[in-house]
Amino acid sequence: MRRVLLVVGLCAFAAGARAQVGEFGVSVGKASYRNNDVGTDGQFRYTVGGNFRLGLRLTLNTYRFFGHEIGYGYNRGNLEVAGEKSGMSIHQFGYSFLAYATPEGSAIRPFAAGGGHFSTFYPPGTSVYTGGYTKFGFNYGGGLKVRITPVWALRFDVRDYATAKPFPLTDRSGMLHQLETSAGLSFIF
Repeated sequence: MRRVLLVVGLCAFAAGARAQVGEFGVSVGKASYRNNDVGTDGQFRYTVGGNFRLGLRLTLNTYRFFGHEIGYGYNRGNLEVAGEKSGMSIHQFGYSFLAYATPEGSAIRPFAAGGGHFSTFYPPGTSVYTGGYTKFGFNYGGGLKVRITPVWALRFDVRDYATAKPFPLTDRSGMLHQLETSAGLSFIF
C-alpha cells in the first residue's frame, strides 16, 4: 500500500511540476537615463549618467500565458557635478508580472512586463557598508524569449524603470527614468 501511495504521489508531483515551468537568466546590457537632473546643492547641479548593466532574473510561469519574475540589476553609471564625472553604482531589486503573446512551450515568446522595484544609489565615496539612498518606483516594458535548446533560451529585454529622484538635493522635479536594453541567456527548468 505504501508503494502505491508513493507512486501515485510521485505521478501527481510530476504532473504538477510540469505546469510550474520556470527559468533562471543572466543578462548584460546598457542603462541610459532620461530626466536625469537630480537637483542642486545650492551651488552645483547634479546629473546621473548611464553605462553598463548586469542582471539576474528568476521567472516562474504559473499559467500558459502569465508569469512572475523577481530580479536583481547592477548598474554602473556616473554622477556628474560641475562637469566632473565620478563612478556610481545602483543596485535594483524588483518584481514584474509577465504576459506572454504565445503559450507556454512555444519556441518564441514575446512578452510584456510591469511591476515595482526599489533602487539603491551609492554616490562616489560611499559603499554598500556606508549607506546609499533607496528609492521606490515602477517598471514596464517587454521583450522576447527564444528557445535554442530544450533547456537554454536567449532573452532580449527593453524596460523603463521610473524611480523617485535620489539624494537630499533641492530644485528637482519628476521621476528619474532608466532605460534598460539587455540580452541574456536563460536556463529553463
